[in-house]
Amino acid sequence: MSPSATRPANPDTTPATRTTASGGLNAARTTATAARVLRQLRHDPRTIALMILIPCVMLILLRYVFDASPRTFDNIGASLLGIFPLITMFLVTSIATLRERTSGTLERLLAMPLGKADVIAGYALAFGALAAVQSALATGLAVWLLGLDVTGSPWLLLLVALLDALLGTALGLFVSAFAASEFQAVQFMPAVIFPQLLLCGLFTPRSDMHPVLEAVSAVLPMSYAVDGMNEVLHHTDMTATFVRDIAIVAGCALLVLGLGAATLRRRTP
Repeated sequence: MSPSATRPANPDTTPATRTTASGGLNAARTTATAARVLRQLRHDPRTIALMILIPCVMLILLRYVFDASPRTFDNIGASLLGIFPLITMFLVTSIATLRERTSGTLERLLAMPLGKADVIAGYALAFGALAAVQSALATGLAVWLLGLDVTGSPWLLLLVALLDALLGTALGLFVSAFAASEFQAVQFMPAVIFPQLLLCGLFTPRSDMHPVLEAVSAVLPMSYAVDGMNEVLHHTDMTATFVRDIAIVAGCALLVLGLGAATLRRRTP
């Protein structure tokens, strides 16, 4: 028998290593990752409160800021119903993911038969579940308790709010790969969120902006989130523009999640 026949198999060619290197998406591994993240979040009530309660508190504050002008709340409340969850999920997700990497948890996970796509999808699934709760509470509060007057179905408002929260989750997962500390993760907010907030059409119609800014706003996903909310605000039925808007927001979320999987690092240097 030749020496090569008795030589141990190269560990780099074991099935577990091949699975990790391939980064393929596996439902069981993704679900297990999501369950682990949710178990960790269960022991962090401050983070849960931040994700679920802060958008509701901000909507209540906004309602009574415009107490003498309910129509103003109706005009901007729907847009902010989508913006607040996006901002909250961006902050929490970017910091939580960075903490996983700096603590070495992510490195240990990726040493197992677990692909990067499984990790990103698992995190997105876990935070997406919380985003669904957050969006449902905020929408119910705005429509049925704060008296937000919308022409369309509140369920369409909920759909846009949920997609916005998922987009915030995706953006948070993506930018966490480029931050070396939690402070740096927070610093990404002015670069990623604030320009979208200014150009999304919340403060002035995008058609009234300088042509260059209008062109920039046309490639920012938050612009379509605000447009989608405004469609629900002014139309009884689901319009073609609304379908386009939510498709763009959902597509951007999936694209950013893919970029997050591609740029995910085991640990922060």
